[in-house]
Amino acid sequence: MAELVYRPVIGFARTMFKAWDLKIDCRGSENIPRSGGAVLVSNHISYLDFIFNGLAALPQNRLVRFMAKESVFRHRVSGPLMRGMKHIPVDRARGEAAYEHALDSLRSGEVIGVFPEATISESFTLKSFKSGAARLAQEAGVPLIPMAVWGTQRLWTKGHPRNFRRSHTPITIRVGEAVEAPRDQYAGAITRRLRERVQELLEAAQRAYPVRPRGAEDTWWMPAHLGGTAPTPEQLRLAEAH
Repeated sequence: MAELVYRPVIGFARTMFKAWDLKIDCRGSENIPRSGGAVLVSNHISYLDFIFNGLAALPQNRLVRFMAKESVFRHRVSGPLMRGMKHIPVDRARGEAAYEHALDSLRSGEVIGVFPEATISESFTLKSFKSGAARLAQEAGVPLIPMAVWGTQRLWTKGHPRNFRRSHTPITIRVGEAVEAPRDQYAGAITRRLRERVQELLEAAQRAYPVRPRGAEDTWWMPAHLGGTAPTPEQLRLAEAH
C-alpha cells in the first residue's frame, strides 16, 4: 500500500524538478545497500532535503522512510502523504515511540532517513549530531550511510522565501561508504566518526558545486567561512541567547 502513494509522489517530484530545470549531480548511490536495513544520515540545510536524500536511493531501488517532526503529519495536505509513504512521526516530548517505530522498520529491512542535527542549520555548516542514528544502527545491526546535499538551501530554507522559479539551480548530492556501528562501541564515538564523514562529503559537494554567488545580494546561501553572508554558528547562538 505504501508504494501506491510513494511512487506517484516520486513521479510528481521528478516532474517539478524538470519544470524548475534543476541540475542534479548525485554520486555515490551505489553505497546504499540494495537490500536490508540501513540508516541514511544527512546534513540539513533545506525544507526539501528529504526529497533529494530519497532521490539518491532510487538507483538502488530503495524507498527511504524519514523521521520527521510530528506536526508535518497533522497538516491536511502533507499528513496523508507522509503517513501513506510510511514516514515516521517524531514527537519530541515522547521520542521513544518514534525510536521504537524506526527500530522495527530497520529490522524489517527498511532504509530509515535521519537528520541528526534535528533542525535546519541556518549557517549552512554542520551542527552537532545527536546520537540517535548511531544507537538505532547499533541496536538493529545495520550500517550508517553518510551523505551530504548542497544547493537545496537556494530553493527553500528557514528565513528565506521559496524559489520555485525555473532557475537552473544546481543541486549536488554525495553519498559515502558505510560507517559501521558495532554494538561494543560507545555511540558517541560512532557519532563523531559519522559527523566527520558527513563533513568530508559536504566539503566535497561544495567543491563540486558549479556556480558561485552572482553578486553581493546573492551571497546569503554561502556560509561565512566560504566568503558568504550566512550567519555564523556563533552569531546564531548569540541571537538565541538574547
